[in-house]
Amino acid sequence: MAKTKDYTGPILEIDKLSISFFTRLREIPAVMDFSVTVQPGEAVGLVGESGCGKSTVALGVMQDLGKNGRIVGGSIKFKGRDLGKMSEAELRDIRGNEIAMIYQEPMASLNPAMRIGKQLMEVPMIHQGLSEKEAYARALQVVTDVKLPDPERILRAYPHQLSGGQQQRIVIAMALMSEPALLILDEPTTALDVTVEAAIVELVKDLGRKYGTSMLFISHNLGLVLETCDRICVMYSGEAVERGSIEDVFDEMRHPYTQALFRSIPLPGADKTSRPLVAIRGNFPLPHERPKGCNFGPRCDYFEKGRCDAGAIRMEPVPGNDRHHTRCLKFREIDWDAPIQATEVREKAEVGPVVLKIDNLKKYYEVAANALFGGGDKKVVKANETLSFEARESETLAIVGESGCGKSTFAKVLMGLETATEGEILLDNRSIEQVPIEARDTRTVSDIQMVFQNPFDTLNPSMTVGRQIIRALEVFGIGNSEGERRERMLELLDLVKLPRAFADRMPRQLSGGQKQRVGIARAFAGGARIVVADEPVSALDVSVQAAVTDLLMDIQRREKTTLLFISHDLSIVRYLSDRVMVMYLGHVVELGTTDQVFSPPYHPYTEALLSAVPIADTSVVKQHIVLEGDIPSAMNPPPGCPFQTRCRWKSKVPGNLCEREVPPMRVSPEGHQIKCHLSEADFAEMEPVIRLAAE
Repeated sequence: MAKTKDYTGPILEIDKLSISFFTRLREIPAVMDFSVTVQPGEAVGLVGESGCGKSTVALGVMQDLGKNGRIVGGSIKFKGRDLGKMSEAELRDIRGNEIAMIYQEPMASLNPAMRIGKQLMEVPMIHQGLSEKEAYARALQVVTDVKLPDPERILRAYPHQLSGGQQQRIVIAMALMSEPALLILDEPTTALDVTVEAAIVELVKDLGRKYGTSMLFISHNLGLVLETCDRICVMYSGEAVERGSIEDVFDEMRHPYTQALFRSIPLPGADKTSRPLVAIRGNFPLPHERPKGCNFGPRCDYFEKGRCDAGAIRMEPVPGNDRHHTRCLKFREIDWDAPIQATEVREKAEVGPVVLKIDNLKKYYEVAANALFGGGDKKVVKANETLSFEARESETLAIVGESGCGKSTFAKVLMGLETATEGEILLDNRSIEQVPIEARDTRTVSDIQMVFQNPFDTLNPSMTVGRQIIRALEVFGIGNSEGERRERMLELLDLVKLPRAFADRMPRQLSGGQKQRVGIARAFAGGARIVVADEPVSALDVSVQAAVTDLLMDIQRREKTTLLFISHDLSIVRYLSDRVMVMYLGHVVELGTTDQVFSPPYHPYTEALLSAVPIADTSVVKQHIVLEGDIPSAMNPPPGCPFQTRCRWKSKVPGNLCEREVPPMRVSPEGHQIKCHLSEADFAEMEPVIRLAAE
């Protein structure tokens, strides 16, 4: 703590920074003319799409750009000292000691062969010369600070014995071991569940207050930045395009890119038929293909030829606001309060007959109690417990819940990659739960298709895009000749709004959003009745998410497909789903229309999920509910109600009923289902989790 007290100026000053990477062919400018200041105790959010240079700025601060990266202009000062002019020894002393960095993937920062305690103790022993005993006491204190249960046991554990959320807490603990003055967080919650993310964000804010640490928080999630930061800097293609306080930038944005970003994310009030999202047209420019003048020009609604592309554009102060700047020549002329130009209002799809009926589905796995060496007793993993629901033609049913709740296991059983332990799956009244995929006929295989989370892993890297779609058409027996199949493939590229020329491209020549479109084209190649979309947009940038989500909706309307949308992002779920099914530890705990699930009464788990969703809107007020503890193991589920170990309403139920009995599924007259022991009076007491400040 003493380290920050003796210095009163800005902790971090980045001034007109330019960073380039040098290849044999050319210099690639990654960051240009970038300036940002972080004051003591302040949290600054750095937001933008993949490839905009956020992480490069962080690596520049750490002076860790590798052998190809170089700072070619400007300066980075830490507590008034220029980092670029320090010796290796001085930098070693500052890194990890005064500036600490938390990365996106916690396992990349932990040594798998070393106990947690030893890894934590290394930091103060190396940087501050503490004895082993003092370092252990410090490690114990920090693990307690990051709210991990049984800190002594955690210090004895190896990384693989902890969950993802616990590993991330350990990485945060490691960063805090030497009480740094500046903490850089690079997408620290991307790989985590929304409830774990909420707890980590809460933790980071608390620790920032406790230790007086300044933070540079890198994220593509605007809602998360709103909840964690005081100020924000928006980046586009290597440049800062707008910066200011959270209120200034969220409520009085003065750059077309910031405005376009907000219009492409599903805020409360967006609706897939009456107020669809507006995707940003065009594509992000590659570093060596940036346009003249304004980098955002080719995608901007306000672009003026001969002016916006005439020369370099500088950051300008926005009148009337403290430290609010924008990189736009026309910001004084644009009507920022003009309503969004309504894109076509779409017809709401008519929901048809039941296509899929699931009745008391169970999926159990038998595993050896000693997973490492086999043998010994067998244990049962209860991945799905008595799932029952229906899905109709043209309907979007969202399936939500944390990792380990059984969403993907259910998808595997439906696809035929696994067979059911008990219960029934009826597809158009045909029973398919015991038919593995290799025994399914072509029609059944083409009827149920899947769009996966990661588009990079689902395409064959050595086959052209067109060939991959034609291959699917061959498997589904569509077309009588190669020519017919090629024509159908080109029609499918039209369907997913990709140029026909992409048929001859290899997957490596496509962006993430384009790859996901190819995956969607392939899924619809056989005229699928049901498409299981497993987190189809979570690996994509927010601006691309809007386009892909819209595309799925569009195809669904045309093809009358039933969409099972698996997600943990409740903002997107609220925007596109007709009904929502909430799962916890293999059970369906709530099922209803989107309006029913998003307004009280809720299942206590749904209530916590809604509270955890970051919303990028300053006018929204949320109830604050942080789930304690981790999701229990499906190998050793708690007795009674699966959620009782984490439920804040449990004390309302008399006589330990929650710990003794699985609750019955209660169905309201409107068809809203909740699996819970709470009384009608308790449900009547529930208040909305998300509401507008004016309400």
